Amino acid sequence: MRPQWCHGTPVRMESASCADSRCLCRLWARLIFTVSCFSSRRTRPLTPAMHKGSVVLQVYHSDPFPLLPLDSRCVVTVMALPVPELWERFYTTKQFSTRSCPEKNGLEMCKKDWYPTYIEVTQDGDNVSVTFNLAPHNLEITQYFSTCYGAGRRNYVTVKPNFSVNQTHHRYHLANLVAATNYSCEIAADLVDAVRKRFRVWIQPTGDTPQDPEKTAVTVLLPVGLLLAAICIVSCVVFYQRKWRKLVEKKHLKPDILDEYCDKQEEPASVYITPRTTPPRLLIIYSDKDGPAHIAVVLQLAVFLQKHMAVQVSLDLWEALSMMEEGTFSWYSSRIQESDFILVICSAGLQKKHLESMRTSEDELEDNPDHHISSALVAMIGEELCHTKARGLDLSKYITAIFEYSREMDVPTVLGLASHYTLPRDFPLLFSHFHAMALHRPGSRLQVAHISEEDYTRLPAGAALSLAIQQARMGLGDTRTGTKGSSQTSGDT
Repeated sequence: MRPQWCHGTPVRMESASCADSRCLCRLWARLIFTVSCFSSRRTRPLTPAMHKGSVVLQVYHSDPFPLLPLDSRCVVTVMALPVPELWERFYTTKQFSTRSCPEKNGLEMCKKDWYPTYIEVTQDGDNVSVTFNLAPHNLEITQYFSTCYGAGRRNYVTVKPNFSVNQTHHRYHLANLVAATNYSCEIAADLVDAVRKRFRVWIQPTGDTPQDPEKTAVTVLLPVGLLLAAICIVSCVVFYQRKWRKLVEKKHLKPDILDEYCDKQEEPASVYITPRTTPPRLLIIYSDKDGPAHIAVVLQLAVFLQKHMAVQVSLDLWEALSMMEEGTFSWYSSRIQESDFILVICSAGLQKKHLESMRTSEDELEDNPDHHISSALVAMIGEELCHTKARGLDLSKYITAIFEYSREMDVPTVLGLASHYTLPRDFPLLFSHFHAMALHRPGSRLQVAHISEEDYTRLPAGAALSLAIQQARMGLGDTRTGTKGSSQTSGDT
C-alpha cells in the first residue's frame, strides 16, 4: 500500500479510498499547471488520466498552451489547490526552452518576419547616425536597407554590416538631410516582403548645416521681387505727377480750381462681358396665361441673358425632363434654394392668377395645383421677402421686371420689396445688379457694350428678343382693345 499524508504524517491506508479517513487527499479538489515565459503567465487545470491497481497512481494531463513565444526560456509549475496548510513543498517546477523560429517555421519564413527591435538615433553636428541590432546568425541576413521621407524627398541607404567588427549591432550614417525637418524612416532586411521597422528622425538645426536650395532661392528672390515692385510703384507715381503738372501748366489753372470744376471724363468707359468660371445662377418665373407671344418673349429673354449678360439661366421650358422626374413644385423649390437671383416676369396674366388664387379655397388649390403654380411661387417668394426683410438681410436675390407692353400695376403687391426693372430699357441696371458693378462713379460713367436699349438689337439674340416684344405688344394690344370694346358695348346695352 502507498502511504497517504495526513497532517504532515504518512499514514498507510488499507484501501485506495480515503472515504473513511481524514487525510488531505480529500481536500485536493484539483491540480493546476502553470507555464511562465518572461512576462506572460498561463494556467490550465489538470485532469486525471490513469488508475493502477489498488494504489492510487494518477497521471494528469493539461490542455495545450498555444502561442508561446519562439526561442524563449519557460518555467513549468505544478501546484495543488487548495494549498495544504502544513506542507512546505506543495508545488514542483521545471524549466524548458521553446523551439526557435527556423526550427518551427523554416529559415525562409523567419527571414521575412524578422525586424530590428533596437534603434538609436544620434546627431553630432551635421553627422546623423543610426544604430540597430542585427539579425541572428542562423537567419543568414547579410544586407539591410533604410529609407527616410521628409521635405518632399526620399533618401535610400543600403546597409552592409561588417560582422568581423560587431556581430550584434551596426551603425550607419544618414546623408543629404535638411536641417529643422522631421523625417519618417524605415529599416528592414533587404528581402522581398520583409517586415519594416519605422522610426522618426528630427534634424536639429546647426550653424554649418546647409539649407534647402528651394528655401534659399525663395529667401533670395523675395527681397528682389519686393524691391522691383516698389520701383514700379514709385515710377508710376512719378509719371502721373508729371502728367498732372503738364495739364495744370497747359490750362494755367490752380490745382484746387481744376479739381473742383474740371470734368476728368473724356469718353465713357466700355465694359465688355467676359466669361466667368462660376456665373451667377438665375431662375426665371413667369405666367403662361398671357399666351404664346408672351412665352416667346420670356424664352428670347432667357437666351439673351445667358449669352450676353454672363448668367446661368434656369427656365422650365429648358428643363421639362427634370421637372417630370422631380415634380413641378420640387423642381421650383430646389432651384429657388440653389439660385443666386430669382427674376419674376410680371404681367397681366400673372397678376390675374395671383388675385384668383387669393379668392380660391385651399381645397380647390389642392385639386388642381399645376393650374396655380405661378401664384403659389409668387406667394412663396413674397413670404421669403418678408422674412428676409424682418431679419435685416440682403434682398438683392429677388427681382421683378415687366416688359414695355405691361403696366406697373401688373406687379403683385407681395413683391413690392423686390428690386424692379423695365425691360429692355433697364438692361444696364440689370447687368449691374447681377454682377454688383457700379455704372456711375464720381466724374465717370461706365457703359456696358451692346446691352443698352439702343445697342442690344445689334446682337442676333437681341434682335430676336426685340421682334418677340413687338409681336407680343401687337397681340396683347389687340386683346386689350377688344376687351375694352366689349365692356363698352355691354355698358351701352
